[in-house]
Amino acid sequence: MEGLPDNIEIDMVVFDVDGTLLDFSGFHPELIPLVRQLEERGVVVSLASGRALPNITPIRQALGISGFIVAENGGVVWDSTEGHEIRVLADGSRPKQAAQWLADQIDGFDDKGIESNRWRETEWCMYETGQEHLMRELLSQTEWSDLLVVSTGFAIHITCPGIDKEAGLRVALEQRGVDPERVLSCGDALNDVSMFGYCGYSVAVNSSLSELIDAADCLTERDGLEGTIELLKTLLDVK
Repeated sequence: MEGLPDNIEIDMVVFDVDGTLLDFSGFHPELIPLVRQLEERGVVVSLASGRALPNITPIRQALGISGFIVAENGGVVWDSTEGHEIRVLADGSRPKQAAQWLADQIDGFDDKGIESNRWRETEWCMYETGQEHLMRELLSQTEWSDLLVVSTGFAIHITCPGIDKEAGLRVALEQRGVDPERVLSCGDALNDVSMFGYCGYSVAVNSSLSELIDAADCLTERDGLEGTIELLKTLLDVK
């Protein structure tokens, strides 16, 4: 794997979740031991995901990590290890209203969206149907024209302006007193681009998205979970 300096010095790695740490089959069998070795060497592991907070909390517990959680694509920040209260950075009522309006415009559009919407506080998520371009076009002429429509490959997120993974990481890293230049971020989808630009180092584990690759410092040889294992082994060799 090329692109990372041989003498890289980092205090934290921030991983996306879906497509990076796990897929529909679960965790890669080598993942948890490698993550725990990284923490044992003094590198904190945190999570930044489009999932709702209740969906990410058990993943953090299973990994046994000491880092924070950035949920809902940056809308929710929780650092329980440091004793910080849950931070909610946006009002999710407008994205929900926008979804309800779209249901009247698009045949078969299910405004209830994905099941985890019952826990979402800052955004509204639809099942991945490939309609994100149509959704953006329709919303551009409405009172919700400022909202963002982001496809992650797992869901289509309707989010508030100014809310992305970078925004959530700014809050979380400031609370911790961690310099973003000493943070490595890793992800596989377009919603990871913002945190790639914010962190000192970035690694993409998806070779099919040119925008993601262009934003990353490094692309793993393998995609998805295998790419994450490749990164972890590289970091453990370096540290």
